[in-house]
Amino acid sequence: MRTLYLIALSCLSLTAYAAQPEAPAKVEPPSPPPMASEESVGEPQVTITKQGEQTIEEFRANGKLYMIKITPKHGVPYYMVDDRGDGKFSRQESLDSGLRVPRWIIKRF
Repeated sequence: MRTLYLIALSCLSLTAYAAQPEAPAKVEPPSPPPMASEESVGEPQVTITKQGEQTIEEFRANGKLYMIKITPKHGVPYYMVDDRGDGKFSRQESLDSGLRVPRWIIKRF
């Protein structure tokens, strides 16, 4: 019985040792809100403007503004996203959802 446990434990430890860490996923902008009709199928409209030392990109679908990307001259770009479609924008530092799966190391061999 101990031999069976030893074999099972060694198989599990070998698979954990052989696993490679995953590369971070590429961050993509959120998809536009659903289209109102099939006639207006197409890509979202992007308007790029410069205000002072920052670049502002406005993303629209069917004429409705749903996301703004602000890129300062010095610094990290951030996004203003209308999540609910009510015209109130919330700031997001990146388009990453923020979900982190815990990966604790219990024991190293």
